[in-house]
Amino acid sequence: MIITLMIVVFVVGYAAIAFEHPIKVDKAASALIIGGLGWALLAIGLFEIINIETVANKFNHFIEWYEIKNPGKEISELKFMKYELSHHLADIAEILFFLLGAMTIVELVDAHQGFSIITDRITTNKKVYLIWILCVITFFFSAVLDNLTTAIVMAALLPKLIKDKETLWLFAGVLIMAANAGGAWSPIGDVTTIMLWIGGQVSAANIISAVIVPSIVCAVVPLIYLSFKLKGDVERPSDTILNEHKKNPTTSFERNLIFYLGVCGLLFVPVFKTITHLPPYVGMILSLGVLWLVTEIIHRSKNYEEKSQLSVIGVLRKVDTPTIFFFLGILLAVASLQSAGQLDIVATYLDTTFDGKTAEGIYIINIIIGLLSSIVDNVPLVAGAIGMYPIEETGLYAADGTFWEFLAYCAGTGGSVLIIGSAAGVALMGILKIDFIWYLKNISLLALLGYASGAITYILMQ
Repeated sequence: MIITLMIVVFVVGYAAIAFEHPIKVDKAASALIIGGLGWALLAIGLFEIINIETVANKFNHFIEWYEIKNPGKEISELKFMKYELSHHLADIAEILFFLLGAMTIVELVDAHQGFSIITDRITTNKKVYLIWILCVITFFFSAVLDNLTTAIVMAALLPKLIKDKETLWLFAGVLIMAANAGGAWSPIGDVTTIMLWIGGQVSAANIISAVIVPSIVCAVVPLIYLSFKLKGDVERPSDTILNEHKKNPTTSFERNLIFYLGVCGLLFVPVFKTITHLPPYVGMILSLGVLWLVTEIIHRSKNYEEKSQLSVIGVLRKVDTPTIFFFLGILLAVASLQSAGQLDIVATYLDTTFDGKTAEGIYIINIIIGLLSSIVDNVPLVAGAIGMYPIEETGLYAADGTFWEFLAYCAGTGGSVLIIGSAAGVALMGILKIDFIWYLKNISLLALLGYASGAITYILMQ
């Protein structure tokens, strides 16, 4: 009964998110409600849920661990649930702090008109040329920075290049595909590839060589289609930079300094992670701290009005807080389903239905996982796959084996089919206020075409 209620709550909440604009309820509110209700229902029905095989196995492992760590102390199902919640919240917090740091850095660069260094160099107004240029930049930026950070950067750039809302959303939708495709082939390009890299399922050199071609196909095929559809020029915003300069006077030195420091700070994050093996958010807050210090120094002689608009404290007022709360709610909701064993049940069903011991079965399973990642977050799906399939010495499930390579591609790019299916999509949805239904009508089929093309390419390469 409780399991059914949890699924119903998730589906209804998901529908409310999808129809955000018609019902005039912000998606963050719906996400927070289903996140809170999901865990409330799990707590109420804990004794029912604990009897599910996959959950019972986790509970038994928890008992063994708890007794070693806390000898002589009483153990209960409630402590298990609190442990699960704390575990998921720690993972979610990493994403939220990373997102908050990246958004603040991007907003700070934007406040100094730093992005004009890029936009001034993009002189073409032709829609076809512009979308290709932006997609190439996004694809390779995503591989270096990661797809979420890249999406945030592009969300700041696009409104400076495109005035029309419909055209802006179209470009944003294509950039979501490019960001996710660019992140799939890099060991630091997406959370899921980072998980597989750290876990030893894939190596850096192999994931690049095995997945880069399918990822390029995934990004390029929709672009080729759009090249025949897009006509004319984009209309650029008029004199926005001049108006901003009147409000926020910055020198050329300050603009260049903050731009290059911001970009270097974002590029520093994967380097920091590689060297220290600490979570990416630690590198992000370090970069933000350095940028904060620099802005305090270079603006210390300015009056309060000018300084307040160019400082981190002033910029924080512009950060899209509802997007942060949306992430919190939706990730908590998915985590509740994971702790209730539903995602494990789906994984087991796929394995038994499609014969995960054969190459053909692996292809089907991973393609379905990719499509599922457009509905629920790809992180728990990949985490479930990692937990379900141990690394073998040889064969399909060996390190750098077919299963893990194809999982990296599918989980990384499948989320583009729905705007809510990837961190990059959610970020752009929140910052640019893209409508879920609009994306479904105009972008989803293109994303599916790219996803399928890349998957076929990978299979043919084997």
